[in-house]
Amino acid sequence: MAGHIDHGKTTLTKALTNVDTDRLKEEKERQISIELGFAPLHEDEEIQISVVDVPGHERFIRQMIAGVAGIDLVILAVAADEGVMPQTREHLEILDFLGIRNGIVAITKIDRVDEEFTGLVKEEILEELKGTVFEDVPFILTDSLSGKGIEELKQLIILTLKERDTRDAKGAFRLPIDQVFTVKGQGTVVRGTVYEGKVEEGQLLKIMPNGIETRARQLQVHHQPAKAAFAGQRAAINLSGVSKEDIERGEVLVSSEHFSVTKTIDVAVRMVGDLEHIVKQRMPIKCHIGTAEVMGKIVFFDRNDLSNSEGEILCQLRLEEEVVAKRGDRFILRRPSPQETIGGGWVIDPNGEKYRFGQKTIENLSRKKEGTPKDRIKAALSDDKVLTVSEITAKTSLDELTVKEILKEEDFLSINSKEFTLVAIKEAVEEEIADRLNEFHLENPMKQGANKAELLQAMQNKYPKMLVEFVLNAAIEESAFQRKGQFLQNKGFYPHVPKSWQKRTDNLLADLKKDGYKVKPFDEYYASAGIPENLKGDLKRYLEDQEIVVPLDAQYYWHGDHFRKAVEELKKSTAAEFEVGNAKDVLGLSRKYMIPFLEKLDTLGMTRRAENKRIWI
Repeated sequence: MAGHIDHGKTTLTKALTNVDTDRLKEEKERQISIELGFAPLHEDEEIQISVVDVPGHERFIRQMIAGVAGIDLVILAVAADEGVMPQTREHLEILDFLGIRNGIVAITKIDRVDEEFTGLVKEEILEELKGTVFEDVPFILTDSLSGKGIEELKQLIILTLKERDTRDAKGAFRLPIDQVFTVKGQGTVVRGTVYEGKVEEGQLLKIMPNGIETRARQLQVHHQPAKAAFAGQRAAINLSGVSKEDIERGEVLVSSEHFSVTKTIDVAVRMVGDLEHIVKQRMPIKCHIGTAEVMGKIVFFDRNDLSNSEGEILCQLRLEEEVVAKRGDRFILRRPSPQETIGGGWVIDPNGEKYRFGQKTIENLSRKKEGTPKDRIKAALSDDKVLTVSEITAKTSLDELTVKEILKEEDFLSINSKEFTLVAIKEAVEEEIADRLNEFHLENPMKQGANKAELLQAMQNKYPKMLVEFVLNAAIEESAFQRKGQFLQNKGFYPHVPKSWQKRTDNLLADLKKDGYKVKPFDEYYASAGIPENLKGDLKRYLEDQEIVVPLDAQYYWHGDHFRKAVEELKKSTAAEFEVGNAKDVLGLSRKYMIPFLEKLDTLGMTRRAENKRIWI
């Protein structure tokens, strides 16, 4: 909901949603919006719609820009008794620079003027909209107090949004933060519009650009509890492990580190149509990108100043603070003093470098801006990791034949007959698996390896599960990793006792072996060896897996050599069928050891019990 101050945006929002978005005491007293306001409008099986009411006063332009970032549809409110005003024009320019193409003009307060005057206002608006992205948008006449046109506007909003393509929720999650607050008993909550990807309850996240790690403890979407939030949805996320003071509006909540954190950005800029002051080389600017507002300077490579709009200009922004950005992100530029919007554009490359002044740099930026078809495909796969041919064509605007030809090149990899990734991504996944396994081996040297299911689970927030499985299976075939049942190992790894406890383990085994068949409970040997209690589980499992010891039951263990010797003696000295008494005669053991030993043979499938007898298998 955009428009000039006092043109009825908040009242119109309330008429549509029955929610007063002016929450602050100061907003009530001054009767103007200062902060962003949010109100749920409509929800059914197909769609959820919320209204973002943005401040209209020029002093609150920062909040206005934060509010429209990531929006699908704009209602431009124009009061019938005032018509087009300065902020109306500025908001139109900002919407154009941000690439918002869907709009509806709501002429408000129509009960304050007669029908003829309303017609004149409409003509004035039509004239103002000529040549803008809103030139052909529909008009609705409304009065929020009497309710005229409100239901028609609501139905038009729903119809317009249902005709839009659903946002793509693939790829890494990104939410520019526009509100931070605390809820008693819950802790820190951030709110914003999900730009891309999805977030799930319990998911590990990072607050960029500072890299603070956190977790999504609870989610709300459109003011309702939810298990997940998707691209395009308005979400509030309760974060664990961070305080309100750790976070600021303008920071970004992400699920992946592939987003660039940068201060130097190559951009394509368009200036406003009627610049009041010349834009000079290296002039201070205020850059609004996502929900961030950062000071910096604009650097030209083919001029030293700009006095009027000359179409798209290739240049660079050098910022004083880091921001999170990626190719294609939109931004607005404002002059700090005197305050005015001077232009806007999109990010060509978030990782700009310092270039020489001259035409050669402009030519390089131009090539970078256009991007080869291969560059566009690589950029799409870098974002989403795995895509089908049809998904690539949709994201790159390339024809299917071109896409298929480029995918044959060595930079690309077919996962199956339908889906593709980059060789670089495959290598990155393999490297991360190796790093995770190496870390696991260092922490758990006596274990067979990491559980495959747990490894897949740990990586699925960053990569699709099927991609990790594909890379893992290929690496196992190439012997980069080893698989033992459900466990994974790095090549060349074998379970072992840490050097620091090897001598005491040897002493334990020597004592166990010395006692032959008539052993004490295993825990007594363990206690005598002086090995820390927290290692007991891993050590016992390791000794069992390596068949160095064999548990007869939960209490008694034999040295593996004695167990194998007992089996050999018993098999040599008994017939195909034998009874407990026969076994006792051979081994000279009491029932205390004999019964657990025979039951162990049954468990291992070496014998089968038939009433009072056992049969060798």
